Amino acid sequence: MSANPNEDGAAATVLVLDDNETNRYIVGSWLRRAGHTVVEAADGTQGLALLAAAADDELPELAVVDVRLPDMSGFEVCEQIKADPRTASLPVIHVSATAIEVADRTQGLHRGADAYLAEPIAPAELLATVTAALRYARARRRAERLAARVATLNRSTLTVYGVTGGEAFTSAAATGAADLMSSPAVALALSPDGAAVHVAVVARTPGPSSAAAGGAGAPRPVRLGSAGAGLLDLLADHALGDATGTETALVSGAEWRALTGREAGAAVDVFPGGVALTVARTKQGRPPVVLAVDAGALAGPDDGGLLSQLAQACALALEAMRSHSEEHALVLTLQRTFLPDRLPEVPGVEMAVRYEPAADHSAIGGDFYEAIETPAGLLLAVGDVAGHSLAAAVVMGEVRHALRAYAIEGHDPQTLLCRLDALLVRLRPSVTVTVCLVLVEPGGRRIQVANAGHLPPLLRHPDGSTRYLTEHGILLGLDHPHPPAVAHPVPAGSTLLLLTDGLVEVPGENLDRGLAGLSRALSTGPQELDELCDFLLKEFGTARTDDIALLAARLR
Repeated sequence: MSANPNEDGAAATVLVLDDNETNRYIVGSWLRRAGHTVVEAADGTQGLALLAAAADDELPELAVVDVRLPDMSGFEVCEQIKADPRTASLPVIHVSATAIEVADRTQGLHRGADAYLAEPIAPAELLATVTAALRYARARRRAERLAARVATLNRSTLTVYGVTGGEAFTSAAATGAADLMSSPAVALALSPDGAAVHVAVVARTPGPSSAAAGGAGAPRPVRLGSAGAGLLDLLADHALGDATGTETALVSGAEWRALTGREAGAAVDVFPGGVALTVARTKQGRPPVVLAVDAGALAGPDDGGLLSQLAQACALALEAMRSHSEEHALVLTLQRTFLPDRLPEVPGVEMAVRYEPAADHSAIGGDFYEAIETPAGLLLAVGDVAGHSLAAAVVMGEVRHALRAYAIEGHDPQTLLCRLDALLVRLRPSVTVTVCLVLVEPGGRRIQVANAGHLPPLLRHPDGSTRYLTEHGILLGLDHPHPPAVAHPVPAGSTLLLLTDGLVEVPGENLDRGLAGLSRALSTGPQELDELCDFLLKEFGTARTDDIALLAARLR
């Protein structure tokens, strides 16, 4: 290989394949005087074996092949060179003193040769042809390498946009920088919630089949850690300062260790020499994203630009993640204002409630619960507005407040459902809602259940047996009549459980399976209501993808 393959005129290692020793000497001497390194072979078998035995970084960059060889034709040698992925880009120049007809030259070019010279050859013609072939081959290799690295950049960008959480983000960013630059890499960023500066270190460089060359690369362990909040600003001061955009600065290994040693420790000391520090920030006043790689990785004209594009993509991805986190927190706060701030204290009834929002990356839902003292008794309710959005949460608030207004007027459960249905049909014609109402009559020995398409309430008797109260009508919002409430006697010490589907519904599984499991869990669960609610959330509410509203009532 040449000393610097990025320079089109640089000297190269050239294979001269000719069975005539004199010809090999003459051609070799011309090439050597021009600064090239020459390796020689006397026949096709020897030449192909030489190429097969050479390491990837020691392969010749060009071959001068005589057409008439003792063991095979130069055309066959060329075809085998071009058929091997390791040598497919190797330029081949055919030379011949006898096969000089148009048909010979045409056959040679059709079978893969890059040039065809008829002897006698002038030294200047051979050297000019070698230079032209090297210039084209090197330009093509640069283009292929750049295309592979752009593909790596795209993959890395998709990865950082697809992760959630600070540690996952810095891990993806550091891995992307290591893949892109074939270098150890460090990534630093403030978590979306602003709680910690996360640090990810890829300490081992990719192997020969690295992503920069278009392959997958050797496995690279990623070390994760955290650093002081001031480290990001300290590093940014060396490149970008308080500005927005992307900037790269080169710092010595000693400077890097001095900058990071106190805040991040020795874990980030993975660079053999200088460090290329790239800092990106998308908005004024926001904390930056920092990527660091070996300074030697920025050897070519495209390297700095590619690393800057990755840093900018990381900064944009983190900004989107941070904005989503802030918006989700804001909407969740708004959603909680729609829910009761306390439960009423009713003689003979003990209550506990849990409301758990879905995972941070999920949209908020319209789950709600309510407990209202009415002239007819204690009204318990759970419901769920269809959809997951701010609009669903707003509708949830409207339905809950309407339910309270209608309930304190003393309407029975059937009438409450009819009025809520009429309200939705008139004001929210495209929205549907499920609601389960349970009226606990004074004294607590009888309940009335009116269910509009919601999960049935679950009743646990004092002996531990359980049953679902399955009577129900159609969901709200369809302008359809609702049946009267169904009365159920309840013995003293019974526990009533109302819930939304986020507790038991698992995507892809039959809902009946979750309901059966909940029934079994309630029959053996704790007697104390707060402990019972926590137990059920632990058993069924992990890795939830939907909001959960859970209301438990003990009828003493």
